[in-house]
Amino acid sequence: MSIKEELKTIICDLSYEEREVTLASGRKSNFYFDGKQTTLHARGGLLVGQAFWEEVKQFGEPIDGVGGLTLGADPIATATSIAAQLEGVNLHAFIIRKEPKGHGTGQWLEGRKNLPPGSKVVIVEDVTTTGGSSMKAVERARAEGLEVVGIVTLVDREEGAREAIEGAGEILRTVFTKSEVVG
Repeated sequence: MSIKEELKTIICDLSYEEREVTLASGRKSNFYFDGKQTTLHARGGLLVGQAFWEEVKQFGEPIDGVGGLTLGADPIATATSIAAQLEGVNLHAFIIRKEPKGHGTGQWLEGRKNLPPGSKVVIVEDVTTTGGSSMKAVERARAEGLEVVGIVTLVDREEGAREAIEGAGEILRTVFTKSEVVG
């Protein structure tokens, strides 16, 4: 079984639910992808790291870091960084806080010392709906002096994220779309 086939099985078993929920965008939906159930699963996390590393390589240039908004991006960035390191590539993980640290340096970005200004990075996310969270991460990373090359998501719910992200001039790569996972 391929990495993606096995990962899809874990997503279907652990992350996909049919029930009414309110999404981060404020929209109501009758289905939900809880990406963290897969990204925090021992085997799922390994497969996520490998799948994201394959997507990051598709940008065709050396990438210095991967990260995004806490909490969804945290396990993905770490797993992707480890998958790259297993191939001998230094790909540092970083975390963007939802608000600046309330003490010490007051920083927005964790892992800063590994990524000097001008570092090329990819934003990672577990699930995209409208693209709003991804675009917030892009804006914050750029404000920190990083060069954002693109965005990779585990599952695109196919509800406007691609159009919004690409409409803003960004590149979106997906490991899966909703239709690829549940038809």
